Amino acid sequence: MSRRSALYFLEPRRTEIREEDLPEPGPGQVQMETIVSAISPGSELLVYTGAAPQNMSADRNIASLGGDLDFPLKYGYSSVGRVSRLGPGMDSSWLGERVFSFQPHQSASVADLEHVLPVPDELSSMHATLYPLVETAVTLVWDARPLLGEDAAIVGQGPVGLVTAALLAGFPLGCLRALEGRQPRRDLSLAMSAEACLPPEEASSLHPDGEGFDLVLELSGDPRGLDSAIALTRFAGRIVVGSWYGRKRANLDLGGRFHRERLQLISSQVSTLPPDLASRMDRRRRTEITWRHLARLDLERLVTLRIPFSRAHEAYQALDGDPESHVLAVLDYTK
Repeated sequence: MSRRSALYFLEPRRTEIREEDLPEPGPGQVQMETIVSAISPGSELLVYTGAAPQNMSADRNIASLGGDLDFPLKYGYSSVGRVSRLGPGMDSSWLGERVFSFQPHQSASVADLEHVLPVPDELSSMHATLYPLVETAVTLVWDARPLLGEDAAIVGQGPVGLVTAALLAGFPLGCLRALEGRQPRRDLSLAMSAEACLPPEEASSLHPDGEGFDLVLELSGDPRGLDSAIALTRFAGRIVVGSWYGRKRANLDLGGRFHRERLQLISSQVSTLPPDLASRMDRRRRTEITWRHLARLDLERLVTLRIPFSRAHEAYQALDGDPESHVLAVLDYTK
């Protein structure tokens, strides 16, 4: 039986690369040798720091993430590799193909063909590993449903916030503005799409006319961001909550404006499609839309750290300890 190297989260802020058996590909399956995998600084840092709810399933919609979030576990869902072996009866044309798959950080994986996406030739492997970012942003925009002339704001300009802003910039909005506490991310926000990006302490100055926003997306990952989003929203406005706070509690002020001004809180999560759109905008169409927008957006600028897989612990330490300097990290399996 073949072997692979896999990254395990052992306890808060401690990882280890372990050798383990690699299962043989069965009927309808392929084996992939990993080229690169991206680290999500949102959900993965919750797992890394022990802030994820450990009795919660890792992701019931991703076959490779079985079990719950209790330590020890493997995690990750942004892997690009090359098909090296085929299960019985598989079409030989798949051999050598670059593919994306929602796999944890490991040197090789076996997956059902239905969970493997061919990577377009024009995309680099590093660019393609950012597929989940764009898929998440597409789902957020579908849940937000921006209207012609609406004023929109985004709280948080991490990777998901930046990509969501880039997509929203293509709509004929009244204005598109953002809040972000870190200066390098504010600079990226302005370079990529937002008309203005201010630190949270200047939130009262965010709207150009001092009015509230019709649409606010809370993507900061910080429960305090939700209070900021509520404060930014005008009468009968919508707040789309895309953040996952893990075990961090949101202490919200719902006793004043929220009640009297008929504000709407909308939950958005990429694992499921908006129910009223699912029959039309199914997963096949979302996949096509995601690849198209991933190809047109210059997202490699978001990768501030590229580290060999053998030193994966350094990437997590950097994202956790120096978020001012780093936006996204990619693990390289070719070095």
